[in-house]
Amino acid sequence: MKNIFILSAFIVFLSVSGRGQSSNYMSYSGEMIFSFAGIDDNDRSESSLMRWAPVFNIQGMYNADMSRQFGVFSGLAIRNVGYIYDTYTNPQTLAVNKKKFRTYNLAIPVGFKVGNLDNLFLYAGYELEFPFHYKEKTFDGGDKIDKITGWFSKRDEAIQHGFLVGVQFPGGPNLKFKYYLSEFHNQDYTDGSGNKPYAGLESNIFYFSLNFDLFTKVDYTNW
Repeated sequence: MKNIFILSAFIVFLSVSGRGQSSNYMSYSGEMIFSFAGIDDNDRSESSLMRWAPVFNIQGMYNADMSRQFGVFSGLAIRNVGYIYDTYTNPQTLAVNKKKFRTYNLAIPVGFKVGNLDNLFLYAGYELEFPFHYKEKTFDGGDKIDKITGWFSKRDEAIQHGFLVGVQFPGGPNLKFKYYLSEFHNQDYTDGSGNKPYAGLESNIFYFSLNFDLFTKVDYTNW
C-alpha cells in the first residue's frame, strides 16, 4: 500500500510542478457505469449479472497538458460501484438467493493521457477508492426480502483500488474500463449472530462506463 501513495503523490507533484510550462485546467463529468464481477465463491467460479448505475457518479479532474500529445491528470470522484450475484448461497442456511451489493466510494484517480489531446487520445491510470456507504439487497424470486445499509460499513473492504484505461473521442464522448485489484467484500466480517456471510466469497468488480466531457476544459468566462 505504501507504493500506492508514493505513486499518487508523484503524479500529483508532476502535474503541479508543470504549471509554468503546461496547460492547466479543470474538467468535470458524470458517468454511466455498467459493472460485473469475477466471482470465486468457496472455490466455485460463478458469474454476475450486469448492473447499470447511471446516477450519482460525479468526477472532477485537474489536468496538466505538457504538450498537445501528452498530459497527466488527478482529481476526486464519487462513484456508485457494485455487482449483482444471482446465485448467492447463504453459508449458514444454504438458501440460494439473488443479491445486489453496492457502495458509494470517494475516489482519487491519477493517470496520463497520450495522443491528440484536442481530438482523439488514450489514457490510463490508477485509482484509490474509500467506500463510505454500503447497501445490500436480498431477493427471493422477484421479491425483496431483506435490505442492509450502513455508513462506513465493515462488510466491505475499507480501501479499494484498481487500474483504468480509456479512450477520449472527438467532441467529448469517452469510454472507460476499470478493473478492481481489491476484493469487494471483507471476508472476515462477523455479523451480530457470529456468522461470516462473506467467508470464501472473492469478488473483483470490473466495469465499462460512458463519460462525457471528462477531459474538456471548463470555460469559466461563460459562467
